[in-house]
Amino acid sequence: MKLKLIGLASLSLFLVACGQSSNADGQVIRLASSPGPYSEFFLDYIAPELENQGYQVKNITFTDLRAADVGMAEGEADLNVDQHSLYLDNFNQESQANLQKLGPIPTVPTAIYPANKADLAGLADGDRIGIPDDPSNLTRALLLLEKAGIISIKTGANLAQLSLEDVEAVGAQVELLAMQSATIPRTLPDLEFAVIPGSIAYDADLDFNRALAYETVEDKFFLQAVVAPDQVDQDWTHAVMEIYQSPVIKDKVAELNQSSGQAYWVLPEK
Repeated sequence: MKLKLIGLASLSLFLVACGQSSNADGQVIRLASSPGPYSEFFLDYIAPELENQGYQVKNITFTDLRAADVGMAEGEADLNVDQHSLYLDNFNQESQANLQKLGPIPTVPTAIYPANKADLAGLADGDRIGIPDDPSNLTRALLLLEKAGIISIKTGANLAQLSLEDVEAVGAQVELLAMQSATIPRTLPDLEFAVIPGSIAYDADLDFNRALAYETVEDKFFLQAVVAPDQVDQDWTHAVMEIYQSPVIKDKVAELNQSSGQAYWVLPEK
């Protein structure tokens, strides 16, 4: 198993826009954003609706999701939209934080991508498959590999948080190489296949139409709007979730799925 860790970099911030109405008295919502489609989706489609209600949205950019969560835990930002429940739970446990989820939001599934081989039918002994090393996305990757018939999960394994010790081979004896999610796309030349979270694939400009298998997004893997515990029951947090669940956003997701090979969005059930 290969583990590669990359340090955090700096953060920057800028003002996105000011609301034109007085409904929210110009209240500022600070988004803790990190690279990928979810912060982009928020800034492109959710923020304008908030501004129409009188809010201001300030984008505070972080180099990765962990840095964004640390920033939120330290009070530097109000909202993050880049993580699912398992990632949040792991962060809270490891960091002794108490960030809270508001509810599920549109999500891009994890998928298996070709690298030096184009089709899973050609899978053979010794083939290398890159997978994420963080606990939540590792679990996600292993469940997808089992769904694709590449591995089997041992009976009695904790399906909420799997490890490589829970894996049994099925057919071909493949080599699972765990690494930081963000490094997987640039490691493709050294792999036969790779399991890549949707946000990482999007940021790397991978073509989702080339994916060989998609996960079925379970509730625990839907992305969440996340806030500090004292912000859960605020007018602005209710406004955020109402916009995410609105017909306008449902139509926008359908439009994106029809027009682009770069994002296969899945809507949560209410």
